[in-house]
Amino acid sequence: MAIRKSSVSGTPSGNTANRPANPAVGQTYFNGELGILEIYTSYGWFPTVAPQTPAAPNSVVATNQGTSRAYNNGQASVAFNVTNTAGTPSTFTVTSSPGSYTATGSSSPLTVTGLQSSTQYTYTVTAANAFGTSSASSASSGVVATTVPQAPSVSATAGAQSATITITPNANGGSSVTQYSITSNPATTTQTTANTTYTFTGLTNGTAYTFTATATNANGTSAASSESNSVTPGLLDPVDFLVIAGGGSGGRGGPGQAGAAGGGAGGYRTSVTGQLSGGNSSPMDKIVLQAGQTYTITVGSGAPAQTSNSNGTQGSPSSIKLVDTTLVSCTGGGFGSKESSGAGGSGGSGGGSTDNAGGGAGTVNEGFNGNNRGFNPGNNSGGGGGAGGGNQANNSNGGAGISSNITGTNITRAGGGGGGSYQGYSGGSGGSGGGGAGAVGNGTNGEINTGSGGGGGGSASSSSGGGGSGVIVIKANKQAVATTGSPSNPNTGIYIFNNTGSITF
Repeated sequence: MAIRKSSVSGTPSGNTANRPANPAVGQTYFNGELGILEIYTSYGWFPTVAPQTPAAPNSVVATNQGTSRAYNNGQASVAFNVTNTAGTPSTFTVTSSPGSYTATGSSSPLTVTGLQSSTQYTYTVTAANAFGTSSASSASSGVVATTVPQAPSVSATAGAQSATITITPNANGGSSVTQYSITSNPATTTQTTANTTYTFTGLTNGTAYTFTATATNANGTSAASSESNSVTPGLLDPVDFLVIAGGGSGGRGGPGQAGAAGGGAGGYRTSVTGQLSGGNSSPMDKIVLQAGQTYTITVGSGAPAQTSNSNGTQGSPSSIKLVDTTLVSCTGGGFGSKESSGAGGSGGSGGGSTDNAGGGAGTVNEGFNGNNRGFNPGNNSGGGGGAGGGNQANNSNGGAGISSNITGTNITRAGGGGGGSYQGYSGGSGGSGGGGAGAVGNGTNGEINTGSGGGGGGSASSSSGGGGSGVIVIKANKQAVATTGSPSNPNTGIYIFNNTGSITF
């Protein structure tokens, strides 16, 4: 390689690697790489002046470069001027504060990466050559590192041919989010919104879907979120219910005979957490309804009072159905027996008995058995079973009902009817929750829309008490689009059916 000559003195010049291959002692060479004049001695090349480290650079200016940068991988371009009052620099190093992120190169500007999103940084620069490293420059002004947003979080709730998507934003990368893009799996379309709650349409009822979302700001689009929970359009969130069937009526005694037994309460089922179903059983599972489907609500009627010497009759069942599919059902309350006819009828809760054979059987998880003959055999008959109590020997009182707060108010329902009495004796009291009382004369009716049993009648010329009609309560926390049967609606999403009807969400 040809040796270049200094234009001033004719001294050869170049980088270290370009020094003359066979120099003579005393020959000089201007080393542009080190910025010094060197002389060749018998010991090799030596500088003619003391070597110098570079001076610190100046005028440091940082610029954020956020476009398309991944979250927490921000980038800044740092420009600076070289100070020429000392040794010639060969490399420069930029250092951030905070974080001590660095970049090294041979010229300005240098690019620093890996910066944390939404964090403000300042930068200093040092210069270095073969003889050392300069002090740090003065710091630049603070610059916030921005990136694309962090991936959001997503949850979904099914609707009819749709799903309601709730997006929980995470960090915005230092720049406001302007749009979310939501994608379904299996794929239908990718739909966009500026809101964090969005109804994703065009889905197929009966197909399970999950969803992911991305967030977009001025720098670009985030990574996709984790998948949401799986939802099936056409299905609504599980709903609570209370279903009570119609109560049974008490029996009615004949001329010269002792009083007849009380009727049993209608079957009692509920899904409300922490509350009991009939027979003191655990609550059932909530039911899952389909959007756009019409559900038939059948409220059981109470059994009619008896005016002749006969057993009572059983109450009617209550149910929630979708076409031919029964979601919840309860059995009508058992009847109270007439004098000398033995055990009362089976039902949601069993009817009372007029002898010591025991009351009628209650349906498992719906109500208790009825009581057998009362405390004064021959004169008082057994009370009907209630949803929450019964099955006691020699007890003419009706069994207790159960309290529920599904409507927001504690109400006790489904008490058994009290047993009837003969001359000179008191009839049994009705069970808590609307049970009718037994009597020497006419038995008392069970309270309407509680499913309570009717009281037993006394002897000739009396009548028994009729059973109370049932009730169905649905607590959906969602507004129905159509109903029949005129349900009352004391609070949003709570529907109390005192009569047979229907409901569509």
